[in-house]
Amino acid sequence: MYRIHVWKVLLGILPPHSDSHALVSRYRLEQFEDVSGALTAMRFIHASTPATELYLRMYQLESRQLPRRSELRPPDDEDENFLAIGRAMEEIVDDPVDCYWLIRCFVNQFKLKFGDSIPHLPKSLEHFLSQEDAALLAHLKTSGALHSLPYCLWFRRCFAGCLPESSLQRVWDKVISGSCKILVFVAVEILLSYKIMLMGMSDPDGVYNFLSNLPQENTDAIVTKAIDLWHKHCGTPMHSV
Repeated sequence: MYRIHVWKVLLGILPPHSDSHALVSRYRLEQFEDVSGALTAMRFIHASTPATELYLRMYQLESRQLPRRSELRPPDDEDENFLAIGRAMEEIVDDPVDCYWLIRCFVNQFKLKFGDSIPHLPKSLEHFLSQEDAALLAHLKTSGALHSLPYCLWFRRCFAGCLPESSLQRVWDKVISGSCKILVFVAVEILLSYKIMLMGMSDPDGVYNFLSNLPQENTDAIVTKAIDLWHKHCGTPMHSV
């Protein structure tokens, strides 16, 4: 798939020049087999280990964060973010080697490029929502829902587990190309799209639960409007980070 190929180049999995793609792909395969083999030998994984757990353990081993087997614990928030992105990537990419490298490099790039920006995205959402619909923002504030929106799902998992595959890929195109602001505009557009329902809700937990389990039928339209909003407020993609 062309999109996956572009992602691999943008994330540095493949070099820009195609001459060495076959060689680099072989190295990626060998490294995947070496790391997964090491985890098998250490009895961290076995034949029935879910693929996303395998990818998490591989990532932990390669980043020197693998815990001792005697100290294994349930996934923490960061692990859960990785697993959510992993499950979403599995729906997009068939090949397990490509899938692992895309998850690994997506997560690393996201942390490196946008790690300092992520805590400020809720405030950015508030700013742009005030420009698009001050009444909706006022309602979210007075009901107490503004501070309990699913920010982790939106901004740390990049909508993995929230949007279906077709819509999610279009959002991730922008993130991988260098803009985390697109996440803000998708969130704003979700709020605008469900304004009538949200204006009738005053329980922050109810708002959180609804927005964490969105209806899946009109997400492509939401993403299209979000991209338009992104261009409206940020201009060309070059200046949209």
